[in-house]
This record gives sequence, C-alpha cells and structure tokens, in this order.
Amino acid sequence: MSRPSVHPAALPVAQLLRDCEEIRTRRGGPGGQHRNKVETAVVLLHLPSGIEAEAAERRSQAENRRVAVARLRLALALGVRMPPAGDAASPLWQTRARGGKLAVAADHDDYPAIVAEAFDRLAATGCVVAPAAAQLGVTATQFVNLFRRSPAAWTALNRLRAKAGLKPLS
Repeated sequence: MSRPSVHPAALPVAQLLRDCEEIRTRRGGPGGQHRNKVETAVVLLHLPSGIEAEAAERRSQAENRRVAVARLRLALALGVRMPPAGDAASPLWQTRARGGKLAVAADHDDYPAIVAEAFDRLAATGCVVAPAAAQLGVTATQFVNLFRRSPAAWTALNRLRAKAGLKPLS
C-alpha cells in the first residue's frame, strides 16, 4: 500500500471520516435527561494511526461530531509524522504565510494541517527551530508562536525537543 501524500490532519472531513470508525454512545453529566438517554457522545477512531478523539459535552450528536473531528485533526497533527514532500512549503502554508508572518488561529480548520507541516519540518531538522522556520518561509518567532496557540501543540513541541536532547522552549 502506498503512503498518502496528504497528511491526515489536512484531509477534508468526509475523506477523514472514511478512515475512521465512529462510535456513538451516552455519557453522563450535566445536560439533563436528553443527554443522559440519547447517544450524543461521539468517539472517532482513526484506523490507520489508532489515534482517537471524543466529544461529549454538547447535547447534539452533530455538534459533538464536529468537535470530535477538530480534536482528531489536532491529535493527528501532533501524533503522525510524514516526511516533507519537498523543499517548498505546501500551498496551504503559502496562503497562510506572507512576508515572514504566519496567520492562522488555533480554532481555525487549517490550524491542524499547518501544525502537522511544521512538526514534519521540525522532525526533518532534528527539532531545530531556525532551519525548519526558514524552510517554511517564516521567522523563528512566528514558527514558535504557532505552537503557543494551542497548549497541546506546545506540550508536544517541548516533548519532541526533549526526545531529541534539546532544551524545552519557554
């Protein structure tokens, strides 16, 4: 089987869901009778990677699915490494990085794909920030600030650096 050319965090929702097993279940907690009697919780298991994400805090199954997809994309961005496709940044990255600055909010749909690309570049440079940032056409500060936007991404960055024998960023 050939390796996909697109990071799973960058896949369209419909395509990502085809690679997942979706489990609907009940969860207790606040939300009243509707939440306790109806299967509104959604658990998504990405079969190729084994990474799982869950959402149960909403009363609507559709809303929980949307939240679970967003959590799964971020988990995939943090947990799945793919070698960079080439020296140039992806078209998505190029639309988000202009003049050395990177514009994407942590709650935007593009954030997980951007983080995945940044992590893949970091892995290729031995977790050294400056060359990874240069390859992607942004400043080192902009590159590091990308991870600061999400506590999970920041923790994963410092964990990856520690694994490479580098000091954590503060």
